[in-house]
Amino acid sequence: MDLLIQGFSSPQFPCVMDLGIEKGIITYLAEHSLLPPEAKQIIAANGNILLPGLVESHIHLDKALLLDQMKSEASTLQEAISETYKLKSGYTKQDMRERAIRIIRSSIAAGVTVMRCQVELDSILEFKAMELMLELKEELRDQIDIQLVAFPQEGIFRQPGTDALMIQSLIRGADVVGGITYNDSDLNEHLHFIFGLADKYNKPIDLHVDFSDDSDQLAILDVIRLTKDYRFQDKVSVGHLTSLGSVKPMQAEKIAESIAKAGIHVMSLPSTELYLNGRADGYRNRRGLTPVPMLLDSGVNVIYGTNNIQNAFTPFGTSDPLDIGLLLAQTCYMGSAKDAEIIIDMATYRGAKALGISNYGLHIGADADLVLCNAKDVRTLLYYRSERLFVWKKGKQVASTSKETIFY
Repeated sequence: MDLLIQGFSSPQFPCVMDLGIEKGIITYLAEHSLLPPEAKQIIAANGNILLPGLVESHIHLDKALLLDQMKSEASTLQEAISETYKLKSGYTKQDMRERAIRIIRSSIAAGVTVMRCQVELDSILEFKAMELMLELKEELRDQIDIQLVAFPQEGIFRQPGTDALMIQSLIRGADVVGGITYNDSDLNEHLHFIFGLADKYNKPIDLHVDFSDDSDQLAILDVIRLTKDYRFQDKVSVGHLTSLGSVKPMQAEKIAESIAKAGIHVMSLPSTELYLNGRADGYRNRRGLTPVPMLLDSGVNVIYGTNNIQNAFTPFGTSDPLDIGLLLAQTCYMGSAKDAEIIIDMATYRGAKALGISNYGLHIGADADLVLCNAKDVRTLLYYRSERLFVWKKGKQVASTSKETIFY
């Protein structure tokens, strides 16, 4: 074998295990033995947790790290959209590249081996951002898999030519058809265009849906209907879905059950949702989150994403998905040991399912996309966001982290 990882723990297994890699594939998996098989390299895990590579399900690289360019602060969704729109004319390819690579590299160091990136298409950026991201996807393919979403942030029909840019993106190599249910005047026209495009080019769909506290904003009902009409079960993801949190419980639960039956994946984006939602409430401000526990109870595949990092939508943020996982756990009252396992599962197996990743996981035959964490249980890993000691992409080491504290 090329590599043997010896003596690791995992939420997936009841005992300490050994795992071997050959030519980028997991070829050996067995209970830990003091007489290991031969390998060119052996890493002693010392009981630390080994996970399949983390999945960053939803991130905006082209508008990350914009705080120093902003002329004014944003406190609402529309202000954030407006402020970012003003900045777009100043984007250069080199500027976007430098900001994107900073985020990608720190994501890899955090154990991310697959990332889904929303790439903006409009009359200002035109194809500039997509062209850059296609280049980065190819350039960094040995370190991380990047899925690109053709995303019409400003709407499709409000911005003439955006529909053509989306088609061009799919022809040139974009992986996913994006959409945003609250930025075109005709929701039906917007959604039919997206589903028709995805059907024609055989691509999955990733939508920004119902990002508000308004209980009457329920575009998700149209998304459910079209998912069934187009037979797109398990091929549709929706981000935000925060309006559902303001809907009365009985109605919300029925909608959640319909989401589960339609096989729609839900991506909670709490760093942005907590920052922008609930501001209009004069008192008892709502958290403005995706109703995660209710959706989980209904059988929906719920995951989370970083979304924005240090821009008008979210002035905070790092590139570590587990920072978002901890935030979600704290704000959704998910504090049990079982909840910690679910939060980690959202950043691994559940995320892989939503993004349609094959050959994933800790089993023989899977791609050796792995991260060894400096923690022996998932609660410690989540609560401390313990350093990722080693990160491998298809068996190749792509990052390592060590931390030392000295007391005097």
